[in-house]
Amino acid sequence: MSTDLTGLVHVRYLVDDVEAAVAFYTEHLGFTLRTDAAPAFADVVRGNLRLLLSGPASSAGRPMPDGRTPEPGGWNRIHLLVEDIDAEVARLRAAGIGFRNDVVTGPGGRQILLDDPAGNPVELFQPATR
Repeated sequence: MSTDLTGLVHVRYLVDDVEAAVAFYTEHLGFTLRTDAAPAFADVVRGNLRLLLSGPASSAGRPMPDGRTPEPGGWNRIHLLVEDIDAEVARLRAAGIGFRNDVVTGPGGRQILLDDPAGNPVELFQPATR
């Protein structure tokens, strides 16, 4: 795989288990493993998105000077476009993936949130047809 990272968008997620996160993203969401330094770190790529998966043993998991410890979860998320959200939801539910909500529809399209194994949210989004 190329070492040129300039054309990629980089997002870091803190995870509890790097190997479980790699399996989740590669088996269920179409990412390709780029670097595997488990249990500390791995990165996966989908299109021009490089997702850095940092475990507790990674440098990103170290406590801050004020004592706060980085942890997975929250509401910021990656946003993955899908062509058929109903089919994707059915496929992922059949694989045992849990969702935070049901599909919601807004003026821009339809979306749903699921959690990776560490509790980081992923949004699946089907744009509205215009």
